[in-house]
Amino acid sequence: MHQDKTPNGTDPVSASAPPKEAPGTKLLLELGPLLVFFFTNLRGAWLIEHFPALGQLGGPLFVASAAFMVATLISLTVSKMVYRHLPLMPLVSGAIVIVFGALGLYLQNEVFFKMKGTIINTLFGVALLGGLLFGKSLLGHVFNSAFQLDDAGWKKLTFRWGVFFLFLAALNEIVWRNFSDDTWVAFKVWGTMPITVLFTLSQMPLILRHSLEGKEDA
Repeated sequence: MHQDKTPNGTDPVSASAPPKEAPGTKLLLELGPLLVFFFTNLRGAWLIEHFPALGQLGGPLFVASAAFMVATLISLTVSKMVYRHLPLMPLVSGAIVIVFGALGLYLQNEVFFKMKGTIINTLFGVALLGGLLFGKSLLGHVFNSAFQLDDAGWKKLTFRWGVFFLFLAALNEIVWRNFSDDTWVAFKVWGTMPITVLFTLSQMPLILRHSLEGKEDA
């Protein structure tokens, strides 16, 4: 049976399909801006001393937040170029980072920087839990390309992630309101990410129990 090919000899369907996301590259694109934020804040005073123009932005936290915004834009651009699409969650997070970062710089108010995490996690948590109230497991629309679960599995996983996002929002509020800027920045990078990884790994038993792939193979 004859099958049409593109000019270079590849199948037209496979040629138009977005490249598969490599876990290492995806992690680097997500973690990269946070590392830029951490190290820029760590060396903020040195940067301002050697590049006085940066002092116009404010203190080290303001310089780090500006660098975080630029790194986030670069990460989103690279994601679009490499994978030919932008996942919803990084896109929403990036938009909030840019908007609240710009407000913080313009108003010279660091509270906007510190509340970004609270707002992003609360938004995701409320969206997931609110969707369940209307019978929608929104997490399934985000991760259905990664794995397939039955309806009960998606509902349980969506509920757990919704609660977890609200937990992260509350945790961010506790840290930034009660500890120093450096402690908050360190926690944002070295605390939130490991907590999220551990939570994700803890959900593997649920995913395996409700996986449709295992049931189809049985």
